[in-house]
Formats: sequence, structure tokens, C-alpha cells
Amino acid sequence: MKAIISILLTVLIFSCSTTVETSVSLEEDVRILASDSLQGRRTGTSYEQMAANYLASRFEGLGLAPKGINEYYQTFSFTPSNDPHQEVSYDSTKTKASVTGTNVIGYLDNQAAKTIVIGAHYDHLGLGGEGSLYKEGEAVHNGADDNASGVAILLKLADSLSTAKTNANYLFIAFSGEELGLLGSNYFVKNPTIDLAQVSYMLNMDMVGRLNKERTLAVYGVGTSPIFKQTLFANNSMDLKIVENESGVGPSDHTSFYLSDIPVLHFFTGQHEDYHKPGDDSEKLNYDGMRDITDYIFAIISDLDTQDKLAFRKTKNESEEVPRFKVGLGVVPDYLFDGEGMRIDGVSEDKPAQKAGLQKGDIVKKLGDSTIVDMMSYMRALSAFKEGESTTVIVERKGEKIEAKIDF
Repeated sequence: MKAIISILLTVLIFSCSTTVETSVSLEEDVRILASDSLQGRRTGTSYEQMAANYLASRFEGLGLAPKGINEYYQTFSFTPSNDPHQEVSYDSTKTKASVTGTNVIGYLDNQAAKTIVIGAHYDHLGLGGEGSLYKEGEAVHNGADDNASGVAILLKLADSLSTAKTNANYLFIAFSGEELGLLGSNYFVKNPTIDLAQVSYMLNMDMVGRLNKERTLAVYGVGTSPIFKQTLFANNSMDLKIVENESGVGPSDHTSFYLSDIPVLHFFTGQHEDYHKPGDDSEKLNYDGMRDITDYIFAIISDLDTQDKLAFRKTKNESEEVPRFKVGLGVVPDYLFDGEGMRIDGVSEDKPAQKAGLQKGDIVKKLGDSTIVDMMSYMRALSAFKEGESTTVIVERKGEKIEAKIDF
């Protein structure tokens, strides 16, 4: 394995002129993309370009045709904004302040009438800074789960689909600029390299490397086509616990396609203590779980193969209903929890929840006078408080109800 990785790193250092033809496992793809050599793959850096070169060489080795503007590459330039509320705009003419991102695009042309887009972002946070939850200075953020895991599954699907007899073409896109605001996917849908009218649906994988013991897989966008719900559960021979979400809008690249009236499904195994921190390393991933997720997505694609172009359906945009907060508990919600209440997946140091004695795994049942039944009711309840105020919280811990005082 060390010999294979050495060969692949050599490809990275040079360009995509050397094709990676070796059979590459999920583990090897993740280790390459999440290696210290790539310094966190920050958008616009030479390290991201090295990762792009590797992906282009992998696409070529898998027999995918180039479908970028310059071979496999579609570049876009933008000027970063210091205002988090201001949308980044693309630069028609590159300036000294411009940053250039690179989408990597490969095409499997089966001469079919419909095309399926399969995507995953490959950029990450570099040495930290904006977006990082690590507060102790610069450190390499390798992003093994976020999102070398999604790219590795994308490559495995490309490998499987390249030898399958299907009734669709497949466009594989490794997106740049996701961490900066879905920039690569947004640019692609505004400057597509294929006719988007032929796209039946889009699949997106983002953070799919840590399938837990309960085998919980969140799937977003289930409501964006009438056929999705039955397809998801008809193909779950892997005994995954599917947590479904109707909305086509979320913090990943599927959103760009949904906003272009394309049905989408987004796959996600949940946040964890290493999210956006240097500890998101390759040895922490569940590779058997990734193989099961790959098989599950392939089964969905196969089941939908006999369908014509899928019907698109608008869904309620939950993000537009999120209340504004003046205070926070200092917890990470468990986005995979589908029970009643809001389960805590992490507690931040020196914040109201920790000071009140709340713990990971606690399920918030009541906050102040509000009963908490789901994430939205929790956010509505939290939005009612201001800094300096106090209230009570009731949590369920191992079947026992516990009441604590919260000081905001």
C-alpha cells in the first residue's frame, strides 16, 4: 500500500499527465486526499490544485471523458468578502485580489437521453482560520470525513458505473469552494458544461465517512421528487437507519442544483467532535460503513435507471424559517436524531450548557415554557431569550428527566 501511495503522491506533485490506472480502494483515495502533503486543500491554493490533478488523473484512469472547459478542469475566480452577510461574486476578469477555484469534471457518455450528476466537494479549510472550530493557532485540517469521504465514494461509483449497462449518462463533479459558500456548484449550474435540461437528478455526498453503530444515514432532498421516498426504502438491503429530510436546501452542493429545479438527494453520516478541526483524519473513518453507503447509492441509481427524467417538486425551505438568535446554549445538535426532542451531540467549554451540567447524549425536552419536539421548536424556543436572562431546561438522560438552570 505504501508503494501505491508513493506513486499517487508523485502524480500529485506533477500534473494529471500521468494517469492513475492502479485499482484504488476507498481507504487509499481518502489517505491521499487527507494527507498532510495536501495541507488541507484550501480553495485557490497550490495544494487544492494538487488534489485537482490527482482527481483528474483518477477520472482519466476510470475511463471518464473530460467535461470541463480545459480538459477535466472548470476554473472560476472570485474576490473573497470580509462581510459574512455579503454574497461572494465571481470575477469576470482576474485581479490581484482574486482567488481561483477549480471544479474537476468527468463524463460517462452512454449515448442516453438523460444524465445523472454525482457530486462531492474536495476542498477544505487548509490550515484553519475562517470556518475552523480550532482556536489554538494554525494546524493542517485534513478533512478526511469532510470531504475526502464523499469524493472517495464518488470515485468508487464512477468505477462501478463505468462497467454497468444503464440507460443514463453520468457527470461526476468534484466541487471546489464548498466551504466558502457552495461556490463551485453555484458556478457550475450558472455555467454548465452539459445541457441541464437533460439532467434527471443530482446525488451529493458530503461527510459520509463516520457511519455510527446505529448505522444512521441522513438523506436530504427526499421531497424533491415524488419517487424518491419509495426508492430509498425499497433499496435498503444494507439495514441502514435512514433519517429522511424533505427539503432540497441545505449547507452543501446539492442546494445549487435544487435551486435550478433539479431533484436532489444528499447523503450525510452526521457531525462529530472533529468537525472543522485538525483531528478529522483518515484513520478515524468507518470504511466498511462507506462501502455499505456506496452499495446503497448504487442500488438507488440502478432502481431509478428505468425511469424517465424524474419529476421535480419544490419543498419547504426550512432555512428561511430559522429564527434569529441573541444567545446560544453552546451545544452541537445531533442532526441524525429522529426521536422527540433535540439530542445533544457535543458540549462546548465554558458555555451555558456546560455550566448547567448538560452532557453529550442528553435530549432537550423543554426550554423555558416551550416543549421541544424537534430541531425547529428548539430554535424557536432559544430565540426568545436575551443575554443576561435565565431559564430552566429539562433534559432526558438515560430515561431520567433532569432539570437544570440555564444562565445566558
